[in-house]
Amino acid sequence: MLIKKLNKIIMKKNVAVIIGSLRKESYNRKIAKELIRIAPETLKLSIIEIGNLNLYNEDLEENEPETWQVFRQEIAKSDALLWISPEYNRSIPGVLKNAIDVASRPPKKNVLMNKPAAVITASSSGIGGFGANHAIRQSLVFSRVKMLPNEIYFSEMDKSFKDDGRTLTERSEKYLLNFLDAFSKWIYGF
Repeated sequence: MLIKKLNKIIMKKNVAVIIGSLRKESYNRKIAKELIRIAPETLKLSIIEIGNLNLYNEDLEENEPETWQVFRQEIAKSDALLWISPEYNRSIPGVLKNAIDVASRPPKKNVLMNKPAAVITASSSGIGGFGANHAIRQSLVFSRVKMLPNEIYFSEMDKSFKDDGRTLTERSEKYLLNFLDAFSKWIYGF
């Protein structure tokens, strides 16, 4: 695998992981934790929490909330972005849309611009968050994020984890390893 060859010669890239579900035991959080566990040495994945972000309001820009400042700084210092989200009513969860707005607005303060990124959506249904995936991608492309062309959907989440409910099945882990390989190539420009 290309990743193993790169481990020794390339500097580690910091990937900000933004989860669109606030639920502690959400499938999306479990996927994020598993990605952190299986990530190659070339990637350092770190979850950035978004549940405490003040709602975006342009009137607050002159005296921006501390939560915005911290979030924007964490995004700015990352080398790449990974958005992992459920689908709510065929679209994007409000908390995730707010995070995108805080990071990208106003346009002169857009800390998302030109960062390589990917979106994973997951649901217990058979379509794996298709609507949310496209809504998230649309907002990010508009914000001038360099989106990985691959669309990553995780469907039937209840079948993706072993009996412990935390560890991916072999098939699911292989799927995510293939994703990480493609995402690494995207980040490093291969």
